[in-house]
Amino acid sequence: MKIRTGGPDDLTDILALLDGAVAWLAARGRTGQWGDQPFSTDPARVGSIRKYADEPFLIRLAVDDEGRTVGSCVLSEVRGPHIPAVEERELFVRNLVTDRTRKGSGIGTALIADALDEARRRGISLVRVDCYGGADRRLVGQYRALGFTETESFEVEQPNGVWPGQVLEIRL
Repeated sequence: MKIRTGGPDDLTDILALLDGAVAWLAARGRTGQWGDQPFSTDPARVGSIRKYADEPFLIRLAVDDEGRTVGSCVLSEVRGPHIPAVEERELFVRNLVTDRTRKGSGIGTALIADALDEARRRGISLVRVDCYGGADRRLVGQYRALGFTETESFEVEQPNGVWPGQVLEIRL
């Protein structure tokens, strides 16, 4: 597996990864995070993913030996609008998704290691991520296993109810 920088030509692959993750979660009855409909069928979601090809975002892709995209991590020094601010420069993981058929193969670990390396290259000592913090909090646990520590919880009002979020951080 290699990690490379992505761009506009990779958006179809990122959407396919997100669609796969939604299907995987929905098949397990875990629709609270992203619902049960593919990202690629929702124009607003497609538009939000398309924005990742623009500044101030950096797309990093995990690619297997056959050249297939098996993971994506979007980084930015700009946090999402619902995330509490901090008083220092930070690198924020804005989106992380891996090929669910390769669960447990270290793709997420490699992408987070790459994000930490990027923070070091930029001279940044704080890396944060937000994730779905509801239901069984499995995703929060996965980020803790990657070395993140929980900080603030937050909620986002959505048409179908409140989306519970959790911010986590790693200090370098």
